[in-house]
Amino acid sequence: MSADSWELPEELRQIQDTVARFMAAEVKPAEDRLQHDAYELPAATLQALQDKARAIGLWCVRSPQEHGGAGLSQLGQAVVAEEAAKCRMGAYVPACGAFGADPPNAIWLGTPEQIRKYGVPGVEQGRKVYFAISEASGGADPARSIRTRAVRKGDRYVLNGSKMWITGAEGADWGIVFARTGEQGDRGGITAFIVNGQPPGMSLKPIPVIRSYAPYEITFKDVEIPVEDRLGDEGQGFAICEKWLIEGRIPYAAGTIGIAQAALQIAIDWARERETFRSKLADKQAIQWMVADSEMELRAARLLTWQAAWIADSGRGGDLKVASSIAKVTATETAGRVVDRAIQILGGMGVSRELPLERWYRELRIKRIGEGPSEVHRMVLARHLLGTGR
Repeated sequence: MSADSWELPEELRQIQDTVARFMAAEVKPAEDRLQHDAYELPAATLQALQDKARAIGLWCVRSPQEHGGAGLSQLGQAVVAEEAAKCRMGAYVPACGAFGADPPNAIWLGTPEQIRKYGVPGVEQGRKVYFAISEASGGADPARSIRTRAVRKGDRYVLNGSKMWITGAEGADWGIVFARTGEQGDRGGITAFIVNGQPPGMSLKPIPVIRSYAPYEITFKDVEIPVEDRLGDEGQGFAICEKWLIEGRIPYAAGTIGIAQAALQIAIDWARERETFRSKLADKQAIQWMVADSEMELRAARLLTWQAAWIADSGRGGDLKVASSIAKVTATETAGRVVDRAIQILGGMGVSRELPLERWYRELRIKRIGEGPSEVHRMVLARHLLGTGR
């Protein structure tokens, strides 16, 4: 996106069109065969879709090209995330849809051996991976709340503690876990570890929530981690975690915009056809204003998300941490309002299981908490403006 134009570059417009056509022709028909609350495609169906996605360049969009991914810019990732989310599964695509399970970007900061052992197979085979930061003691402030501890004993670390709200932990091939190796409350006292498979002493417990699938609590009891599976040096864990989180908020925000844009289109189509009191819903000012407000808010959220992506890609022009927080809060809260209005426009049909609106409504409520709750991001912005510290 150039500085003097609000249009996407031609290359990204082509990618946007490719994703839209792929979702309509391949993913939507597969989704339509699922039960309402299903969030995973059958293995054979998923594999076929992944093969097609790989063939057209929509595979592991954030992973580096030299390791088999698409290597898209942050703006490219935002474009793909928004377009891919305009489907029934919404929040789950591309994570478990047709584009492959991108390994966490943090793995590319690892040693050549770690990249060979974990990163490259993650791209080549679409392996399932989790990222474990949050704990019961306070997930929104990982620098101070992490109590899971790793103690080095010879050529191994012994891991004890638990993680909460971890998505994708069940059946994962490996994960990145953050544990304390220094003093409690010390940002420099956190270290990242690669946990391979489910080693002895590690256990999982599903946490029932309002969405279609459960995140997990992971408990580590004297779990041994080889020193060679430490990611980065001791004490570098917070820096690794913060970089991943800040950049990840951009496609996260874009995906919620895609869901809301799809919901708005459903509402528009309904308003054009539905008649009440001898006139179309589309002719009623109350409906017109809901539609207009939704479109204006979505455009604003999209431009803020693109701005954060531009800052990330260009490396200049603003504070990425602040920009990504603004994008995340604006997009998730806007999307929630838009889907709420869409349900209101459709009335009883809006909450029926024939349509995805009620499912999106539940998912978007969680999006205001995931990747840091809105209140924490407002705190980040306020402290930046007031100069009151981190």
